[in-house]
Amino acid sequence: MCGAKSKSLAFTGLLLNCLEMIFSANTGFSVSLYDVTSQSISLRWPKFSGASSYRVTATAVNTVGHSLLAHFSDVTLKATLTSLIPNTVYAIQAEAIDKNGIILAETQIMQSTAPDIPVIDQAYSKLSNSITVEWRAVPGATSYMLTAQDGDSFIETVVKNSPGTVTGLKPATLYRITIRSINSGGKSQPSPFRKAKTVLAAPILSVSSLSCDSIALSWKAVYMAAGFSVSLMRSDGLGRMLRENTTNTSLIFTNLDPGTLYTIKAYAWNANGMPGDDFTYNQRTIPCAPVNISIEEDELGHLLVSWSSVSFGHYYVVFVKSDDGLEVHCNTSYTQCHFQSDCGFTYFISVFAYNKAGQSPLGDVFNYTTAPCCPSDFRAVFVSSDTVRVTWAPVRGADLYETRAAAWSTVVLCNDTAPACTLSALQCNTRYRITVHSFSEARGSNTSCAPKHVATAPCSPEIKNVSKEGLSVISVQWQSNNEDATYVVTARGEAGLWHCTSTGSSCTLTDLPCGSAFSVSAIARSPAGQSLPSYSVPLEMAPCCPNDLILTQVTQSVTNISWSAGKGAQTYVTTLESPKGQAKCRTLQNYCLLGCITCGTNYTVSLKAISETGLTSSCTYQGYSSSACCPSGVKLYRLSNNGIRVFWRASDETMNYSTDLHGSKGNFTCTPSAGRSHCDITEIPCGDVYTVVVAPLTDKGPKLTFCPKKIYSVTCSGSSVGMVIYRGKSNAEHI
Repeated sequence: MCGAKSKSLAFTGLLLNCLEMIFSANTGFSVSLYDVTSQSISLRWPKFSGASSYRVTATAVNTVGHSLLAHFSDVTLKATLTSLIPNTVYAIQAEAIDKNGIILAETQIMQSTAPDIPVIDQAYSKLSNSITVEWRAVPGATSYMLTAQDGDSFIETVVKNSPGTVTGLKPATLYRITIRSINSGGKSQPSPFRKAKTVLAAPILSVSSLSCDSIALSWKAVYMAAGFSVSLMRSDGLGRMLRENTTNTSLIFTNLDPGTLYTIKAYAWNANGMPGDDFTYNQRTIPCAPVNISIEEDELGHLLVSWSSVSFGHYYVVFVKSDDGLEVHCNTSYTQCHFQSDCGFTYFISVFAYNKAGQSPLGDVFNYTTAPCCPSDFRAVFVSSDTVRVTWAPVRGADLYETRAAAWSTVVLCNDTAPACTLSALQCNTRYRITVHSFSEARGSNTSCAPKHVATAPCSPEIKNVSKEGLSVISVQWQSNNEDATYVVTARGEAGLWHCTSTGSSCTLTDLPCGSAFSVSAIARSPAGQSLPSYSVPLEMAPCCPNDLILTQVTQSVTNISWSAGKGAQTYVTTLESPKGQAKCRTLQNYCLLGCITCGTNYTVSLKAISETGLTSSCTYQGYSSSACCPSGVKLYRLSNNGIRVFWRASDETMNYSTDLHGSKGNFTCTPSAGRSHCDITEIPCGDVYTVVVAPLTDKGPKLTFCPKKIYSVTCSGSSVGMVIYRGKSNAEHI
């Protein structure tokens, strides 16, 4: 159809080139052609200024006396000249005339009419896509245009002469066929139509040889077909032709010769029995499928496939498809092929023989399963010193795993379907050879799996002795029973953690806090791991010495001692010791009264803090000096000038003393110089009772308050001091 259209377009272009416009040289008035047939010429012209009418004259150039004259008003700008002679050249003159009959402008062109209308003798179809038309030749025609119309669609084809064929048609379709003659002037009118129907399309065969003695054919249904005829014969002409008529769309020819080329021809017929196009195909029968196929793993990672030779087989192709969908093949003229294989795969193997005809039918499909893969990336993690958990990634083809740990004559086994196994009851500080084997039901065990050597963690140490080396230093000894192990000793208590490390059999814990209780244990470490801790040994540190100790003299012979609590201490023993004697107190409290203290004496102060279990810390503090002795024989005497003299016997002639008199009418104090044993107080009010205290003075603090207080009554004699009477001691001095 496309070819026909291109020819028509080419002719139309040629025709338009022939329709030249001729212009008046002076006026610019022109006339142009827009259609030409066998008996008519159609023209058009532009409106000319001042013209009231137009006159067109057509004169046959080679025919005497045949001319045509036509007049047109000024509103008509186109015209068709009819009743012309076909295939004749005309001189056509157009004139523009004003209202007075004067010719304003004129122009002339030469144009030939188209040939006469041809007549179709017959139209028929031999092929499903074409119709052939026969007609008588038309004088003057240089070519002919055939048109096949089906409803609103049509196909045109330009041919030189009869017969002509329209192609690009639809099978089994009725068409209206017309023909036009063509020359340089144009195309004639269409001829009277003839009806013609295209024949049926040929069935398109799909051909294959399912076995070495058969050929199978199939095709799609053909439009308007009532049945099909299929013939088959050897291409070399030998033997007889086989023919089958059928209304089905498939057919099988059997009992054929193997490896032989056959020619197959098929066509369809309609309800009237008229045959359509035929389809021809050459097909060779193939060789038979190879037999005696064997598969073996001649070496690790390689499969050898072999088979028996096949008659008419020129070469062979072996297809090997793994269970993951990957397929490889081998082309060979021999009867064996080598393939690479991987562990844990099932391979499906088929062998085909080939010749010029193609591939043999599919024979038996064999499968071969390789041994499961080895868990090469397994890891061993210690759960404890005698237990190892072995894990690995699942491997292809494995249904079961066996984990084996061997050391000397000891073997530990573990079987499981999971990719993990826990080996227990192993010996600590021992090197094991661990192997993981994989098993499959189809292939058995893969015994080529490589082992790994794993050492178990060290054995737990046993603490033999814990001894005190210093105030806060503890030595720990244990029994060393591991090779290349480092031992870590830990003292754990409320006060925190203390560690020491050694590669031998002892280490020292330092700076342990006093008054604390600990639990001491030891572990062993090596590159293989860490042992379980040893049994714990209790450890108690001696109690802490009190930080603060305060001594306060209560009386001349009694001193009070108090101290802060010592951590870990339950009982305290305090001691004041001098060449003159010793004072000691044992108490559960944090204070104590010590008697029998000698005044004016230097003492050594010590304290023992004792724990509940009897651990003792000896604590020494700064020395203590007891206060000076109080004077004795204190008496009051009246002086002549309203004064009072206080007299005493000094315990130390180098000591300074202070005298205090307290009464309701006033308080009086005097301090004599060193070495004196009396002190005078002048202008003392009489008629009052006085409390008299004489105490030694020290440079370490206030005056002593525990010296005896004596009461004296001072009477008046007139306005002067009268009698001084001793009234006894004050009760405040008694403790």
